[in-house]
Amino acid sequence: MDVGAEIKRLLPRRLLWRSLLILMVPLVLLPVIVTIVFYNNHWEVVTRRLAYSVGGDIAVLIVMLKDSPTPEEWDDVRELAMTHLSLNLSFEPGAILPNQQVPIRDTMTDRWLQAALTDQLRKPFIFDTDWSEREVEIKVQLPEGVLRVLAPKKRLSSVTTYIVVLWTIGTSGVLFVVATLFMRNQVRPIRRLAQAAESFGKGRDVPDFRPTGATEVRQAAAAFIEMRDRIKRQIAQRTDMLSGVSHDLRTPLTRMKLQLAMLKDSAEISELKTDIAEMERMIEGYLAFVRGEGHEAPKETDLAGLLGEIVDGARREGAVIELETEGDLNVPVRPNAIKRGITNLVTNATRYGKKVAIRAARQAETIEITVIDDGPGIPAGKREDVFRPFVRLESSRNQDTGGIGLGLTIARDIARGHGGDIVLHDAPGGGLKASLRLPV
Repeated sequence: MDVGAEIKRLLPRRLLWRSLLILMVPLVLLPVIVTIVFYNNHWEVVTRRLAYSVGGDIAVLIVMLKDSPTPEEWDDVRELAMTHLSLNLSFEPGAILPNQQVPIRDTMTDRWLQAALTDQLRKPFIFDTDWSEREVEIKVQLPEGVLRVLAPKKRLSSVTTYIVVLWTIGTSGVLFVVATLFMRNQVRPIRRLAQAAESFGKGRDVPDFRPTGATEVRQAAAAFIEMRDRIKRQIAQRTDMLSGVSHDLRTPLTRMKLQLAMLKDSAEISELKTDIAEMERMIEGYLAFVRGEGHEAPKETDLAGLLGEIVDGARREGAVIELETEGDLNVPVRPNAIKRGITNLVTNATRYGKKVAIRAARQAETIEITVIDDGPGIPAGKREDVFRPFVRLESSRNQDTGGIGLGLTIARDIARGHGGDIVLHDAPGGGLKASLRLPV
């Protein structure tokens, strides 16, 4: 088993939780280590000293009682014990300790109290730390009877032990809450930057995005803004160049058509007219490509209605198309560009197939539109080639088909401009299946 891969799998995915994990580990380890060290050292030392203090006090009181103390001496010793030592004494004349000892619990208090009484009294004794909630009962066998001592439990345990542990845990909890709030504020600018980059990748503008947060995050945000503006400039320059070139080429082509129209028909003239018609189709393809890169603003669009318009238009031209939509298909897109891209897929399908089926459905965070035809299909090794400009795989398609090889190029360019993509597959039963995926 790969331990490193297993650890990575268990680690949280989000930056906020990873940062909090880094902070939480020392905040948890600190009170644990402090508690262990405190328990094994300070707590044990304090408990031992307190137990020996109680044992020593009882030993002194036994010495003060002497043999057969008078009632006045007994009252003085009991008053002294209660006033200065917080010990409640009572005497049972002629009593004998039972042979059956009270079981001693395996606790630090019981162990050290047993050791202290054994070392300092050197007399038979029994004790019960569970005698009551606040007191410990200690019985010592004396020659005249049994001395019963009730000692408060606070004399055998230190309150500071629990205070230190509670303060350590409480402080760690407060620090963790403060760290959580602080890290949330630090991660928020990174999340906004990620959302802005994702929106821009989907073809949506983010005009209100501003650099915020730490210096490094601001640098990354400023770099993103500069990259976004540079990409927009490059797209605008390419669009303007293609648009200008395409429009400029129309003028000489128009003059050539007029000149050919005035000439007598011949084989050479027909070939020239065919070439000019082909050039006009190429120019229209250029312009269509340019329009796909236009400055249309995204807006909420019902793709079901958009698909209905495309299908109605194709049916008017005699195509046999089946349309099926499922779920909510509203998504912010550039409607004219998306319509042009889907129309290119449908046109490509109707050109090579007799029947076309269109399916559209929402899948989690994606809307998938599939266009399936029953045509000859495209070999798997050449499916990426058809997305290159001016590439037509006539060896796998009808030799009499038209087009200049920009339809699928424009469609994929539009899809990727929205953060999606177009992928080609084999259709069930033969033919081609084009899947257009758009992020929601």
